[in-house]
Amino acid sequence: MIRISQLKLGVNHTKEDLLVKVSKLLRIPVAGMTSYEIIKQSVDARKKDAIRFIYTIDIETKDEESIVHRVKDANVTLAVKKEYQFPQCGTEALANRPVIVGSGPAGLFCAIMLARSGYRPLILERGEDVDKRQQSVDGFWNGGLLNPNSNVQFGEGGAGTFSDGKLNTLVKDPVMRNRKVLELFVEFGADPSILYVNKPHIGTDVLSKIVKNMREEIIRLGGEVRFNSLVTDILMKDGNISGVMVNEREEIPVDTLILAIGHSARDTFHVLERRGVPMEAKAFAVGLRIQHPQEEINRSQYGKDAPEVLGAGDYKLTHQCKSGRGIYTFCMCPGGYVVNASSEEGRLAVNGMSYHKRDGENANSALIVTVTPDDFGDDSPLAGIAYQRKLEEAAYQLGKGNIPIQLYGDFKNNCKSGTFGDVKPALKGGYEFTNMREILPDYISESIIEGVEAFEGKIRGFRRKDAILAGVESRTSSPVRITRDEAFESRIRGIYPCGEGAGYAGGITSAAMDGLKVAEAIASRYKSFSF
Repeated sequence: MIRISQLKLGVNHTKEDLLVKVSKLLRIPVAGMTSYEIIKQSVDARKKDAIRFIYTIDIETKDEESIVHRVKDANVTLAVKKEYQFPQCGTEALANRPVIVGSGPAGLFCAIMLARSGYRPLILERGEDVDKRQQSVDGFWNGGLLNPNSNVQFGEGGAGTFSDGKLNTLVKDPVMRNRKVLELFVEFGADPSILYVNKPHIGTDVLSKIVKNMREEIIRLGGEVRFNSLVTDILMKDGNISGVMVNEREEIPVDTLILAIGHSARDTFHVLERRGVPMEAKAFAVGLRIQHPQEEINRSQYGKDAPEVLGAGDYKLTHQCKSGRGIYTFCMCPGGYVVNASSEEGRLAVNGMSYHKRDGENANSALIVTVTPDDFGDDSPLAGIAYQRKLEEAAYQLGKGNIPIQLYGDFKNNCKSGTFGDVKPALKGGYEFTNMREILPDYISESIIEGVEAFEGKIRGFRRKDAILAGVESRTSSPVRITRDEAFESRIRGIYPCGEGAGYAGGITSAAMDGLKVAEAIASRYKSFSF
């Protein structure tokens, strides 16, 4: 196989243009290529009047070694295709099937791999299936009551179901777990382009269909998925897991428990603390969401007449503040919405969400500032949760139960907003004009202002006075880490902390990859039930 890197074409090129360019580079006819596969596609927008796609492509043809030798180009090399390998089943016997708590990316991907190897996993999900969950969330956004167990944070698909559905990750991937995750997404309904585009995304509307398809496959393979099943206690015997209590009344025997509980499962963290499961507080980040017109972001990133094929522009910005704290944009949602992402009564949190087409009028992203256990005022493993709750309670009170919003110019001047400017809100849920300086500690507010002013140097118009802020963004990642050893197991034998809630991931893809890691650990140790 021949790998070609740094292959550049205009953004409006055709498939034939691509093949002709490869043909000329390798000096072989197009008909001489047995097959080709796009490995990566990225955008070079440094010259706004000459934006290009940059490709990495694998080609199969005859006499590959001689072709590479003849071409003598550093970007043309021989390559061997690497594929993900799931381990052979182990030899220890399981008395009970593995139980997975949570059906977010970590839980679902762990379950699908175990199900395909004959382990018949049981998923316990506190929330509703994705269709009923959508109804509950829509009802809440339209003024109805919050369902504490089925909302933007909890339910089939996890918190990622109501997000932009980004699939990029910075996790190193020598064994091809990232690729396997993307392949599974495609298998269950995602567009195949996610296998090669530089910043793949799915969108909340498509992701909801994918998680349902994954659930049906798990069930077809002998697994089980139970909704409205909150784990209210864990049972132990001789220092090992022995069972779980569901909904305070049903006991299920367990010898292998995967805790893929998500970063907002605060009641479950308290159960684990009470039962002596080792945990520690960890750093995370908090702040606000900011909205700009998407057209303004497109113009900044791609120029005045951006080709439609590029879609909605995005950005990722960072700044080191004078105080030493870092501020950065997070979970940027092109053409998206700011949503009420609350999961507890009397507390309010926001998140960003985009549909697959990303065709909304506004872009939004979180402006978040790093906080560490030193900021929490307590050395408890759950001190970060208390820190989050304090901010969310203040946001709920200030917004009278609605999303607190404020124009950036008023935030900077420390005064309450009363009307919108030219930027119109794109929100899911009611809103209330406020002064959000009353919610945040000064060190967060000051960092946000310094960051927005600095980001103006990278995206013109970023600090516009009528940009809309919404808060509070407090669920960026888990404030807790459930400790585990090199075999992915807790000190409480039989418990496998997994994914973002356990403190080992930071998004959909990395959580799914961690689900694969835990499935590998269980499969390499235990016999399956089917093989």
